[in-house]
Amino acid sequence: MVEATALTSLYEQDYPAWLDLTLTQLKQQQFSVIDWANLIEEIEELGREQRHKVESYLLRLLIHLLLYEHWQAERPWSGKGWEKEIDNFRLELDSLLESQVLHNHFETVLPKNYAKARKLAIKKSHLSPTIFPEVCPYTLGQILDFGWLP
Repeated sequence: MVEATALTSLYEQDYPAWLDLTLTQLKQQQFSVIDWANLIEEIEELGREQRHKVESYLLRLLIHLLLYEHWQAERPWSGKGWEKEIDNFRLELDSLLESQVLHNHFETVLPKNYAKARKLAIKKSHLSPTIFPEVCPYTLGQILDFGWLP
């Protein structure tokens, strides 16, 4: 049996070994010896990291959709690049959104992320803010549809 201080030390010094040991302890239902404090911290961080990825890909996808739709003067030079980026962000989101929890998070953060994307698209394009809708003009289906462009 491994002492609690040894587990904490292992966590700090050899993270992969700590993961292996913790997984073994869970599989063998050795609940009394698990390093619960660090395990809880890791699970919480994993959830935050996944939600952050959803928000990051969504933000970048929305920026590119807005630029593609509204920055007509730049489209001949940047349009194909924007299309590739749009596809890449959709691909990443498609994988993440297989989780219903992350899909629900996606729907929840869409309005906030659209507001950020709008500000960033205005800043990048130097176009009038009145060109960009205040509320997200795209449906969830459109945002995630690999065949759709505005």
